[in-house]
Formats: sequence, C-alpha cells, structure tokens
Amino acid sequence: MDIFSACVAFGPLAIYLLLLGVINISRRPLVVSGTRETLAVGLALMGLVVVGPMQLFMPQEAAARFGGLVWALLFCFYVLSLFLAIMLSRPRLVVYNMTLDELRPILAETAARLDHESSWAGKALSMPQMRVNLQLENFTPMRNVTLSATPDDQSIGGWRRLAAALRASLDQTKVSNQTHGLRLVLCGLLILLTLALKVAEQPQTIAQGLSRMLHP
Repeated sequence: MDIFSACVAFGPLAIYLLLLGVINISRRPLVVSGTRETLAVGLALMGLVVVGPMQLFMPQEAAARFGGLVWALLFCFYVLSLFLAIMLSRPRLVVYNMTLDELRPILAETAARLDHESSWAGKALSMPQMRVNLQLENFTPMRNVTLSATPDDQSIGGWRRLAAALRASLDQTKVSNQTHGLRLVLCGLLILLTLALKVAEQPQTIAQGLSRMLHP
C-alpha cells in the first residue's frame, strides 16, 4: 500500500480514535444518540472503504465516461447507504464513561420521573406511557453502556425526551479517570505521526496518488 492510500485509509480512523480517546479521558459521562455514533463510525471507516471495495469494484465504464467525478458518485452512494442504515435501525443511546452499575440507579430515577409506570425486568426497562422499551448492554472494555430499543412499539419523541432528561441527570456526575482513553489518544496520535513522517519523506507520492485517483 502506497503512502497516499495509507493516508486515505487510516487518516479518518486515527482522528476517530483520537476523538474517542478524548471523550473517554474526560471525567464526565457523555450521552450520544445511536444516529450520531453510527454516523461517526461510518465516516471513520470511509477511508478503508475507499481503498478497499470502492477501488476493487470500480465501475470501469462509469470511470471512463465521468473520469474523477465517478468518486463523487461513489461517495454519494456510500453516504446514502449509511443514512439508510441509520433510518432502518432501532432507536439507541450510548452513554460513555459509565458502567452498567453506575448508570442504572440514575437511569431508574430518571425513568421514574418521566413515567410513573416504568418497570424493570432484569436489564430491560419499560416506560409504557412514553412508549419506550429498552435493553441495557454493557461494554466493559470501553466503559460505556448502550440503551437499545427492543422490537416493541417505540416512540421517537419518547426517546428524545429520555435522552434530554438523561443528559440533564448526568450533567453534574463525575467519574474516575480512564486509562483506556489515554491508550486510544496515543494510538490515534501514533498513526497520524507515522503518516505525517511518511508524507514528509515522500511528498511527491501524495500528488501522484491524487492524480491516479482523479483519473481512474
């Protein structure tokens, strides 16, 4: 793999790891919607898709006719596919910097305040008045918890109210420092530094790689 392809493939992923590490270093929990998380992961993996499937399955007839504009068509297709995946997915919230044991009492208090008929069954929470039914999924290595909608009838408005109330409840909450966040930051910086050194050694390869990309 040449340095231009390496920059395209691993640059966005390194930035994603860097931002994720900064989030995990913070001592405050962060509530992110499933839409934002999926979009962030999709953008982080876009470079790998470009140097992989897009180049491998490049439509040669379209490339011969449109030239470099074929990449705009492929990018549009990728973004539309990403939005389709988001639209077809069930509602979801991700809470960073918290374990299941830390989040559950705060979530229980928030749910009881929003819906007096809320009830628990193991890791499942039902809020019938708000039409919100979810399952808690703990990801211990990254210290985050996912609130995933169950297949029951769901209300998008109810999920938005729950997200806003949960953010308010966690606003003043502080957690301990997380060493894995530092590892993510170092990993992202190492990738970016390696790419920068390679580009400094062979600056002409970037122009050559870009020219090959624009003239497939």
